[in-house]
Amino acid sequence: MSRLGIHLGWMGILCGCLVVTNWVPLTFGEKTLIDPGIPPEQVALYAHSIIEADRTVYTTHVVNRMQDKGIVNAAEHWEQQNALPLPAQFLQRAGRLVAEKGSGIRYRLISLWPIYRRNGPATDFERQGLETVSKNPDTPYMGQVISGKKRYFQAIFADKAVTKACIHCHNSHPLSPKRDFKLNSVLGGIVITIPLDQ
Repeated sequence: MSRLGIHLGWMGILCGCLVVTNWVPLTFGEKTLIDPGIPPEQVALYAHSIIEADRTVYTTHVVNRMQDKGIVNAAEHWEQQNALPLPAQFLQRAGRLVAEKGSGIRYRLISLWPIYRRNGPATDFERQGLETVSKNPDTPYMGQVISGKKRYFQAIFADKAVTKACIHCHNSHPLSPKRDFKLNSVLGGIVITIPLDQ
């Protein structure tokens, strides 16, 4: 297993452990205390900091470095072209791996201007969150949502164009509905979903 796979696996385990620590009885000697656990807002901030760091390292130290040296490019159809995944594809693939681990936590990229419809907002909450972080990118949009009979906590963080490659891809893709992104423009959001019911 690659170091990346091990790192993502540990991230999934960490996030799962953080989620299930809510309201666990702790015993000290003869006294049992109720631990209120870590609030879901804090879990989302922890998870986002890891996701953002991994993506930044991949974008700047792998993709940009390999392309600048002419070793290998990143491409949308990377599997067929023997290329690197685009940073957005890296994040989406990692999010699927975390979901497959069964910890309950999920994350993905969404946008008001998705290149592919499947990456658009799935709910009114996600649409409102994207509109909010587009105007205030430094403040995540957070709240509880219900899906079926289960409660979830969702946090949407602004996803900014941190490199020229991000801008080029979104501005030049034939399916892109918006083509005037600039460096540090909000492209969309990273939505993190945490189960609240055990």
